[in-house]
Amino acid sequence: MKETIDRFLKDKFPQYVYKEEEVLSNLPVFFLKAEGLLQVFAALKTSPGIELNYLNDLTAVDWLGKKNPRFEVCYLLRSGNKSSTRVQFKVPVEEGEEVPSIVSLFKGANWPEREVFDLFGIPFRDHPQMERLIMPDNFQGHPLRKDFPLEGFGQDYLIEDLLTIHVREDMGGE
Repeated sequence: MKETIDRFLKDKFPQYVYKEEEVLSNLPVFFLKAEGLLQVFAALKTSPGIELNYLNDLTAVDWLGKKNPRFEVCYLLRSGNKSSTRVQFKVPVEEGEEVPSIVSLFKGANWPEREVFDLFGIPFRDHPQMERLIMPDNFQGHPLRKDFPLEGFGQDYLIEDLLTIHVREDMGGE
């Protein structure tokens, strides 16, 4: 399958291939540019013989000080028709850059994209509800970044705000 997808990307989307890098993995890995993500995934989803039509996983990696750009958003796609076909795509992203949302192609990307935004601070352009998913709305920072302090920033402000919010809710007041 790796050769098929490699040939497909080089023939139809050479402008969106970020780089070719051999990665030690039991899965084929391809690096894509963020601006071509939707077009490439849409084509891979419907292309006969490939049909990567299931989003298995979506996460990110912070390579602080080890790679440039700093982040990689990682997508694990598989074919619902062929259970053994799984392919990983990595999209390098610099601090402050956006990645296009793939929710329009894979509805299951909704919460994983929000999780990556919440924990790494990587925004997804055109996401239907780009807001925190795990951490409180007033949480400062993104805890899965490698430069996030181990003890946090001192989260006392969270408890005070949460108590105020819940007291209001419980009392049925403002």
